[in-house]
Amino acid sequence: MPKRPSQAAMLRQIQKMQDDMSAAQQALEHETVEVSVGGGLVTVVMTGHQRVQSVDIDHSQIDLEDEEWPEDLQDLLVAAVNQAVEQSQLLAAQKMESITGGLGGLPGMGGLLG
Repeated sequence: MPKRPSQAAMLRQIQKMQDDMSAAQQALEHETVEVSVGGGLVTVVMTGHQRVQSVDIDHSQIDLEDEEWPEDLQDLLVAAVNQAVEQSQLLAAQKMESITGGLGGLPGMGGLLG
């Protein structure tokens, strides 16, 4: 019959996982994703904590004679920010998955791992 891990060993393992998750959360503050839309007209850089670090607009691509350019620019800004949020969330999820190995979705674990 296989030997069951002791409760103390399991608690140490859970504490290590929590420490690793905390370190990963801190690291996400400094990791970034970069999204460009509109052929590079708008570029957004966002941290793993979903904080916008920069928005760059390539002025050379703006056509001031086009009456719709302000609306087009607004649409591109929304698209770029939304894509950056999605990529940032994916980055965070991948980091957490590498630590928990998928344990976060187990029933009854409610908040124990994070």
